[in-house]
Amino acid sequence: MIGCRQITFSLTLLSLLTGSVTAEEFPGPASDWHGFTKHEFQVAGKMAVVVKPKRVAPGVPWVWHGEFFGHKPNPDIALLHKGYHIVYLKVPGLLGAPVAVQYWNQLYTELTEKYDFAPKAALVGLSRGGLYVMNWAIANPDKVSCIYNDAAVCDFKSWPGGKGSGKGADSEWQRVLRVYGFKSEQEAIEYQGNPIDNLEPLATAKVPLLHVFGDADIVVPWDENTGIVAQRYKQLGGSIELIRKAGVGHHPHGLKDSTPIVEFILRAKFR
Repeated sequence: MIGCRQITFSLTLLSLLTGSVTAEEFPGPASDWHGFTKHEFQVAGKMAVVVKPKRVAPGVPWVWHGEFFGHKPNPDIALLHKGYHIVYLKVPGLLGAPVAVQYWNQLYTELTEKYDFAPKAALVGLSRGGLYVMNWAIANPDKVSCIYNDAAVCDFKSWPGGKGSGKGADSEWQRVLRVYGFKSEQEAIEYQGNPIDNLEPLATAKVPLLHVFGDADIVVPWDENTGIVAQRYKQLGGSIELIRKAGVGHHPHGLKDSTPIVEFILRAKFR
């Protein structure tokens, strides 16, 4: 007769081979999210959101959102059906500042060490979420499988600063000065730590980028953000795909058919 220890060992081995479960169940309240189970729980004093697939893909792949979790969810739903987890950390007022990167580091450690998530995450930067995903990726290029950016902020001087052709947002610009710890506006303008300034770590690590943008965006002008990233990333030998939406402004985000986004993330799974 098979003993309890043998059964436990067999189930653990099966889960590791099939990727059918994570190492430990998530804490916190559970709720429905488009037919999947969403958990919310605290990590380092901040609320983490994790949506579980019905069956976890081998290797426990995952997608991590910088901001606006749940907006235009079709790519996430498709990836949940493919066995991906979807992750978001609620630090909305930090605009990708170094303190936000530190909080992200703590959640990354929690998910990879306690729940056996894959060592590389696919990142999604929607609008201001670009500051979060790009700054974290630049600090941790070995922990990123790919980055999908959509109308993404890649230079806070462009938005919310409004120092280029965009209209900016003064209250958010003042927030940038606070959360980044700048002593003056001039210090912020001279800052060389925006994503557009620090692409080399990502190019060296061969992280593929996908940027979706509207070429009539006057909130986050594409040429001050995606355009500069594309030019500099190519010069560094990096791989970047661009999907231009002609005549489209900052909204709507995403694509009517999200297949190119989903396929981009799937291709990078085992990079």
